[in-house]
Amino acid sequence: MRLILILLITLNLSAGIKENMINLYQDLKYKEACDMGFRNFQNNKRDEDYVSLYAFSCLNSDFIDRLTVPIATLKHSKEARSNSAYFSIILMQKKLLYHALIDGYEISHLNLPSTEYVLSKVFDFYSKLGKHEKRELYLFEDTNDKKLTYKLYILNNSPLGKIVIEEFYDTISIKRHVYW
Repeated sequence: MRLILILLITLNLSAGIKENMINLYQDLKYKEACDMGFRNFQNNKRDEDYVSLYAFSCLNSDFIDRLTVPIATLKHSKEARSNSAYFSIILMQKKLLYHALIDGYEISHLNLPSTEYVLSKVFDFYSKLGKHEKRELYLFEDTNDKKLTYKLYILNNSPLGKIVIEEFYDTISIKRHVYW
């Protein structure tokens, strides 16, 4: 009887956490949802809806490195495998873009899938530059909206530089993404 009570309490807490994460996500509080998902991952790692919600929250708050565990975990359903592949593409693009910007690795010969996520768009723009002289910053104009531009550069304020992508609509800054 005691085991059943403990199980019911645990299931109720897990449901409450997922519901809280959904509310945070819907309120565009992605960082808070990502942090909550991270703290409670061990107890919910078999719930692929939870894992996907956690991963999308982290993606939307630019915590791309937190996608590694969900990528490995999401495998038991068609939707989960699709989400895992999506996250894998973005993580790989981040790693390759960083390698290209820091080490001069040539990525124009790569033929990778893409997404609508901002890092994917910038990765595609950068890779289309082909072989070029290294620059301090890169400006790219969105192909679908001429008023939308992306500024790409490396921020060297720590031992490891960070990729920075700033989004502008006309001349107004709308979002700044920072990735290690």
